[in-house]
Amino acid sequence: MVNDELTAGVIVDDELKKKLIEHARAAQRNAYAPYSRFRVGAALLAEDGSIYAGFNIENSSYPATVCAERVAIYKAISEGRKAFAAMAVTSDSPLPCAPCGVCRQVMMEFAPEMRVLMVGQDSVVERRAKDLLPLSFGADHMSHDRDE
Repeated sequence: MVNDELTAGVIVDDELKKKLIEHARAAQRNAYAPYSRFRVGAALLAEDGSIYAGFNIENSSYPATVCAERVAIYKAISEGRKAFAAMAVTSDSPLPCAPCGVCRQVMMEFAPEMRVLMVGQDSVVERRAKDLLPLSFGADHMSHDRDE
């Protein structure tokens, strides 16, 4: 892992990364995944130092399923946070678990510079959210005045 990297005004050092991974693993244990049996946990670090955890919640109507990453982000937003420094994503897979496309788009909406730790059993891959979704669509693409 990279040491002492400044992201969104927060120093995301190895100790903080380990803490995020621990929170994500703890959340993962609560995942509701009776269909896929693929449990995912996420821990999101807000700029103010708060950590918001989430886990995937499946539904028999598959489109109603919500990923761990979006649960964590939406929890933070519901508490008034909109600036994020880092997120850890865990699963039972031996390989690092990358966020789906929808989660990547949500990450880009709020924190393109956020560090994303994708955690496997023996390895961690770390990228910025913007590197996970190159050529993304965003508010800058819209022609209307957003302040109305």
